[in-house]
Amino acid sequence: MTTPTLTSERLSLRPATSHDVAAIATVWLNGWLDGHLGHVPEELRQHRGLEDFRERVPERLDLTTVATLGGRVVGFLTAREDEIEQVYVDASVRGRGVGAALLRHGEHLIAASYDVAWLAVVAGNTRARGFYTHYGWYDAGAIEYSAQIAGGVFSVPCRRYEKRLPAGTVRTRMVAHG
Repeated sequence: MTTPTLTSERLSLRPATSHDVAAIATVWLNGWLDGHLGHVPEELRQHRGLEDFRERVPERLDLTTVATLGGRVVGFLTAREDEIEQVYVDASVRGRGVGAALLRHGEHLIAASYDVAWLAVVAGNTRARGFYTHYGWYDAGAIEYSAQIAGGVFSVPCRRYEKRLPAGTVRTRMVAHG
């Protein structure tokens, strides 16, 4: 059985707004639970409730792109400097091109200033690791990722995935001289 693509529905990517906070938090929570439970230290779970995500979304809004279908937020991407910090898709539309569209968009954003993009993925999240590999990302090795929690950070063992971005992209990175 094949999963339908987005041919019958129009996918739209747009900058996130304050009206999207609740929807982003819900997609983030559900996606985080799907990909992380059983693969991260249990102590982190107490910092990953819906309210925790609702508190974290607003500070990232200017770095966040949402994917919508019929006006409903079905995924989002947060890109910070050379890192794709978050990319999540609602389970109801996974396998239909939403994640691929968000990932390509994030690569495009990062390519404006950097040659290589990176992201962290929990080693046990084989679905996400396969997705990134399918789109040309490679496992660059083990890292300890500093996951944000209330009052600080929590170290999470992850894999660092990287992708060399297309040559010839105009980059406007400023270099400090000192």
